[in-house]
Amino acid sequence: MSSKLPRLRCLYSSPIINPSFAQPIPSRSFATEAPEHNPSIRRRPTTFRDRLNAGPSFTEFVSSTPLSANGSPLNDPPTSEEPLRTALVGPANRKRQITRLPTWLQTPIPNSPNYKRIKSDLRGLNLHTVCEEARCPNINDCWGGSDKSAATATIMLMGDTCTRGCRFCSVKTSRAPPPLDPHEPEHTAEALKRWGLGYVVLTSVDRDDLADGGAHHFAETIRKIKDKAPGMLVEALTGDYAGDLEMVDLVAGSGLDVYAHNVETVEALTPMVRDRRATFRQSLRVLERAKGATEGMVTKTSVMLGLGETEDQIWEMLRELRKINTDIVTFGQYMQPTKRHMPVHTYVTPSVFETWRQRALEMGFLYCASGPLVRSSYKAGEAFIENVLKKRKAGRDVSTMQQLGGIETGRILENV
Repeated sequence: MSSKLPRLRCLYSSPIINPSFAQPIPSRSFATEAPEHNPSIRRRPTTFRDRLNAGPSFTEFVSSTPLSANGSPLNDPPTSEEPLRTALVGPANRKRQITRLPTWLQTPIPNSPNYKRIKSDLRGLNLHTVCEEARCPNINDCWGGSDKSAATATIMLMGDTCTRGCRFCSVKTSRAPPPLDPHEPEHTAEALKRWGLGYVVLTSVDRDDLADGGAHHFAETIRKIKDKAPGMLVEALTGDYAGDLEMVDLVAGSGLDVYAHNVETVEALTPMVRDRRATFRQSLRVLERAKGATEGMVTKTSVMLGLGETEDQIWEMLRELRKINTDIVTFGQYMQPTKRHMPVHTYVTPSVFETWRQRALEMGFLYCASGPLVRSSYKAGEAFIENVLKKRKAGRDVSTMQQLGGIETGRILENV
């Protein structure tokens, strides 16, 4: 019978082992037996840990004032006009010389409580800022005010992905970015109302994938802000909308106070610096159209230095901007975001920036912010523009009252 067992039984049944041939399985043990854990015995902290705990905190480590080993401040940093430092980097047989970042371009690491609060608010409302996306070096200064009302954050609308690929910009690019968030105008207005700012800057990525370039979305955001905070002054840093000047009229007529559009660099370098769809002359047409869109509109543009421009080219650019009555111009140092972007040609010294500031004011510009760390949305510049706009508004109110007073006086005389 046993020879006629089913095949299934033979395959899946346990093997039959003859006890006479069975060998004991040896037991394996660790090379070193683990000692019994005794919670009453505590290891003494090492000397390194003691020294580490007694050292400076992270906030002190990243503070702008360097400290010595005993906690006392070090000597003052070198002056802004010190010679540029160089260094040799790379393998031994392929050394190359690079220029170190000048001291006047070095900024502290952001670590203030207000910086963290603003960042938390932005993430909670799914909002983006050009401060983060463009890696602005002034983020610690702009976000680190004593309270939120003293801070400045440039909100970037329509997502964090641009359809253009300028060689100086670190914002993400794609031919088909995600669709617009229909709740973004409301969320943006709510966040700005919560902060209680007196002056706000809005910007956006270029959206060439949209028929209107996102102009209606931009205008709707401005209207929402004005509804929730009528006293808030709004500056819009827009794209060129592929040359569609009707979209410029739409944004400029939405309640805007300052219309900003950047020419970025001199005309000769524009094809190498900006996306091929952006031209210097097209930017001039945008600024000119915005200036005439509404009465009293303030126009503004920004320029990067250090890309290889010449003095004559800067002069010519300023003359072109004055021809179209541009009110405000700013100069800042170009800083290479990553190795994939175009390199810095020259680190411009603070004294040269001051020279161009004086020249711009002499040419008739209402205001000029010029310095190595100046960017399109510059905190000190915004304070000045805010005062100018308030004075203009106050002047218009006085003029209106005088006109109304004159009309009322005329009516009284007619009745007499």
